[in-house]
Amino acid sequence: MLGGAGILLGVAAAPAQAAEVSYKTECVPPSISGLPPVQGTTKVEITAPAEAKVGDEVTITWKFTQAASKNPDVLDLDKDTVKPTGTLKAGGAQTADIAMEGPRQNPAIPKNSDMKLSDMTGKLKLTAAGDVTLTPDAYNINVSKPISTDTKCTPKETVKSSATIKVTGGGTGGTPTPTLPTGLPTLPTGLPTLPTGLPTLPTGSATPSPSGSGTDGGGDSGGSDGQTDFTGKEVSVPYACKTPIGDKNATSPVQINAKKNGGSYDLTVQFKKSVMDSPADIPADSVKPSMEVALGGADKGTVHVEGPTNSAAIKSGDPIEVPDLTGTYKPGATGESTLSPGVLTVKALGTTTTCTPTKSEVSLTLDTSEQASGASGGGSTSSGSGSSGTSGGLAETGSGSHSALKALGLVAGTVILLGGAVFTFMPGRRTR
Repeated sequence: MLGGAGILLGVAAAPAQAAEVSYKTECVPPSISGLPPVQGTTKVEITAPAEAKVGDEVTITWKFTQAASKNPDVLDLDKDTVKPTGTLKAGGAQTADIAMEGPRQNPAIPKNSDMKLSDMTGKLKLTAAGDVTLTPDAYNINVSKPISTDTKCTPKETVKSSATIKVTGGGTGGTPTPTLPTGLPTLPTGLPTLPTGLPTLPTGSATPSPSGSGTDGGGDSGGSDGQTDFTGKEVSVPYACKTPIGDKNATSPVQINAKKNGGSYDLTVQFKKSVMDSPADIPADSVKPSMEVALGGADKGTVHVEGPTNSAAIKSGDPIEVPDLTGTYKPGATGESTLSPGVLTVKALGTTTTCTPTKSEVSLTLDTSEQASGASGGGSTSSGSGSSGTSGGLAETGSGSHSALKALGLVAGTVILLGGAVFTFMPGRRTR
């Protein structure tokens, strides 16, 4: 019994006496913060089994005794808003990149104080006998509020290993492949066949004829041929945008399509090209675009079109997709009426960005017939939901301090990037 206990103790791997390792590190804050890279020192302690055998899967712990950067003088970080992830390098008898992850668990961290990062863990399947060294590498610090941002930290010098696992042979060297038993019973033969001569379904069922001719009789048909669908041309629109923290110019291809609906037209405005990805993680239901389509020719005024908010969160680096903007145009004049992309409004994260075309170009021309209460005579058919009187300010947070305004810069920094390119986001879909 004592001998058996000794064997069991020999198999159970004791924790390694992990020494602390420190290395020079550069941490790059999120671009929307406007902060420069930080040069600092990371101190890490890696804990892993001192001994194990081939085939074992071992758990490794990465403990920060010091992060390379502090919480900057921007805002206090709330409890449980910071999550570390990183890469641990395995070397020696076996090479691998081990993904390490810690929980979003931290005390409240005031600005200008040390970052408090949770311990990260990861797993490694041992595949070769010999000494396996463990060396900390790059890591990332994600902060979830007020919006999700990442600070990326990378070593700026060769890092020494922090722990070593002595790996011995794994006995048989693998899991034996099972063989199928012999002598299995065979399936019986002579199974009955399905009967033939089943009755067939009756043919010649009457198909109801649709009522009407497929075109309505109210208003203008858009042409003598009864056309109901009208595809506009793609036009390149230069925009000047007013954002809460500055001005931005950009150009986007835009197309306006229409479908006749009685005497009115259902409009669809599409954005055709992307030139940027999301600058930060953006929560769901936080970005809503709208536009005032400009009327010309026989008709005058504007038509309000808008799209839904983003249904899913958008991760940093992913293309931002602007949905189709839709609305209804009720003509206010008889003759050739033109439709051009007009003022674009983007509401995001509590702020409003307004983009005005610096040059107007017609995307679609319709042969319209005047409708009661139509658009002609100036003014707008907009419901007003696409604009806001807050286009020059930041969202209220309940604090008027300078530090709070700097914190809001994180949010506003996202909006200025959105405002500059919201009309050039990746639609990720077809050209109709």
